[in-house]
This record gives sequence, structure tokens and C-alpha cells, in this order.
Amino acid sequence: MTGRLSTLRAFALGLLTGGLYLAGTLYWLSTVMSHYGDINIAGAIAINAAFIAYLALYPALFAVIMRRLTSVFGVSAFAVAPFVWTATELGRMYVFTGFPWVLLGYSQSSVLPIAQAASVAGVFGVSALVVSVSAALAGVVVARAWKPAAIVIACVMLIAVWGNARAKGAQLTREGQPLRVGIVQPNVPEEEREAPGRGPEILQREISLIRQVAAEKLGLIVLPESSLPPLEEYPDVARSVRQTVRETGAPTLLGSDQYEWRIANGQRAVDKSFNAAFMLRPDGTTAAVYRKMHLVPWGEYVPLKRWLTFVGPLVQAIGSGFDAGDTMTLLPVGPHQVSTAICYEIIYPEMVRQSVVLGSELLTTITNDSWFGPSSAPYQHFEQAAMRAIEEGRYLVRSANTGVSGIVDPYGHVIARTDIFHPAAIAGDVRLLTGRTPYSLVGDVFAYASAILTAALLLMASRARPTSGD
Repeated sequence: MTGRLSTLRAFALGLLTGGLYLAGTLYWLSTVMSHYGDINIAGAIAINAAFIAYLALYPALFAVIMRRLTSVFGVSAFAVAPFVWTATELGRMYVFTGFPWVLLGYSQSSVLPIAQAASVAGVFGVSALVVSVSAALAGVVVARAWKPAAIVIACVMLIAVWGNARAKGAQLTREGQPLRVGIVQPNVPEEEREAPGRGPEILQREISLIRQVAAEKLGLIVLPESSLPPLEEYPDVARSVRQTVRETGAPTLLGSDQYEWRIANGQRAVDKSFNAAFMLRPDGTTAAVYRKMHLVPWGEYVPLKRWLTFVGPLVQAIGSGFDAGDTMTLLPVGPHQVSTAICYEIIYPEMVRQSVVLGSELLTTITNDSWFGPSSAPYQHFEQAAMRAIEEGRYLVRSANTGVSGIVDPYGHVIARTDIFHPAAIAGDVRLLTGRTPYSLVGDVFAYASAILTAALLLMASRARPTSGD
């Protein structure tokens, strides 16, 4: 019974820790569901609390695994804590389609000497580095394990020295072909977008910002997610936009919905709808369309909506939702290929890596963060996007409807950045790159190796006699 209680206590402490960690970073989901999902605030808080409790199961699992390993191997098991934590983060990335928002490694996205480790082992490697420091401190407190702590500190210092030299050297900023990029941030809150009769005014605002930034003699203009109504269904809007693109002479990336139709009972009806990104050529014609592949739970679809009957208002507000695209489509800019990630697709490292594997020379991400309101979420989203630039050794261009928009270089330096809830038209210089970082070559090998190591250690622990009565 004592051992069982110890395990339960580890689970409870892990759940509490995870709950505090995630509640502090996902608190804004309650407001989103209440404001846009037509759910009273108490119900929204309850749903968010349940979601956070689910996500907190991963830190709880980490605590239980570490409880088991320390009971068998003693304090020396602290050495594998970084790998166990990484294994649980990998699970959060994929289980039930995943929700890897604010993984631990993102805490270092602005600490550039440490963040450079992502170019080798991805954000999971940075997470492991953070946990290694925590585990070393725990070893000192629990067992006066000064030598392991000294080794960890020395390793972190070596990584920081290397990372600082890498970020300052910034070799990639002198390679590749230069390209001047413009970003449009129209600042259209959802309330304004949905207000009757505001469409023409919003369109003119966006066209004005396009023309404003086009004065910079650009090679690419980027507009945010859902910046325009479906071009194929609104010919007047399409004509205005295509004409504006012809006037600027710059390829233009913009977000809009795209439909596939079917005939039902002799009438035309929507068969599938996609959240899409359109690349327009300098002559205004469509060069390529990318359809969003990873949809947002609670925003673009409701998980398990057949069983979650109590979230009926949210289901109704979202409607039938979007369909997921199935192809990583690259977008041409002259003879070059660029890629885009729509909204929170940018927090999936492997999706972005796949675009680089296929030949993307520039990362872009378009999003509509107006849902988040004046919370910390837009800033969290931007910091997570910046980590992709370091991982892939690519410039990243981000256009957000209400901000934060900006440009990040391959080392995480922010070249340009806007405030939230202000219209903006900014420009900056990037480079089209073809080189590959170690991470872009091998992907999440470190994370999968951590999962295999964790499974192997648990198997060994199951066959061993505990040293402390578990």
C-alpha cells in the first residue's frame, strides 16, 4: 500500500504541476470559447479545465515513470529525466492529433545561445536541456549530487558558448539569394469581419496596405490567414485583388477559403471546404494553392463532437468545420519554392521540416490570431514560430491578421515585428536558402530515441527489484 500511495502521490504532484504550467499558458482558451463559441463563461472554463487536465496527464506520466525508475535505480535515474520528459512531450505532439502548444523548449526561444540547440535536436532537444538543469538541481537537493550537477552545468555552458558563436556568426544571413518581402497586417477583429456591410471597407483597407508596402519594390507580399473571402466564389473581390497584384508586380500570398462542390438533388452544394493559402503570380493569376492539413481543435473542428453533446453551442458556432488537406504543396516565387503553415500548423516541427525536405527555401506562416484577443497567446504563437526558423536554417515570414507579424532570421533574431491590434504594412530583407541543418536532415530522431530509451528502462525496471519498496 505504501508503494501504491507513493505512485499515486507522484501522479498527483505531476498532475498538479502540469495543470499549473498549462493553465498559466492556456487560460485564454476559456475566453475564446465563451466569446466566439456562444458558451457561458462558466461552461467555457469547465471545458478548458477538462482540456488542461488532459494535457496535464503528460507531466503526470513523467512523474510516475520517474517514480518507478528512481525506486529501482535510485537517484542515478535523475540522469534520464530529460529523455523521459522528451518522450512525454512527443506523446503530446501526436496522441489524439496532438496539441504541442508551449512545449518546455519554447521557454528558450528568445535565449538565442541555448535555442541554437534546436538546429541539431529540434525543440525537443531544447526541452531536454531545460529538464537536465532541473534534474541536476533536484539531485543536489535530494542527494547532494554535486558532481553530476557540475557536469550538466559544464555541458550547458559549452552549448551556450557554441550557440552564441553560431548566432553571432550568422553565416546563413550571407548566403542564398536576397528577397525583399512585404507583410500586410490588416487588423480586422472578428466582430468587424462578421458585421454586415463591412466587407467592402475591409477589402479596401487591405488593398491600401498592399499598395503601401508595395512601394518598397518587393519580391513577395504576404497577407494573413482568411484575409479575403473565397476568391472563386466572389468574382468582384477576386478581380480587385488580382488587379492590385498586377499593379504591384509582386507575387502575393494570401489566405482564403476554398470549396469543392457537388450536385445534390439537382442543386449545387458544398462538398468540402478548406482553409487555404493562395499564391498569386505577378500577373494576378493563381500559381498554387496549399490546403491546411492540421486543423485546430475547438476552432476548426470539435473533437469527439458526437459524444460531447454538452458543447452543442460550440459545435453549432463552428458548423461543419473545415476539411483537412492532404498534400504539402510548395508555392512558387519565380524559380524558387517557398512553403507556408496556416495558423497553428507552425507548432508542428515535422510538418515544417517536411516542406524543407521537399525544397522550400523560405518559411512563411499566415494566421488569424484575432480570436486570442489581447492575451499572451499571440506572443506565444510568434515565439513558437521563431523556433522553426532555427530548426530549419531558414528565414521565416509571419503575417497575422491582428499581429504579431514579423520576420525571423535562421538564428532566431527578430528582424521586424509588429504590435498587436494595429494595422501595419512592413517590409524586410530575407534570403532564399537551400542548405540543411542537422535537424532538417534527421528530424526528431532525438525525441524518438528518448521514447525508445524510456520504454527500455521501464522494461528493465519491471524485471528488477525496487530499492525503496515501490
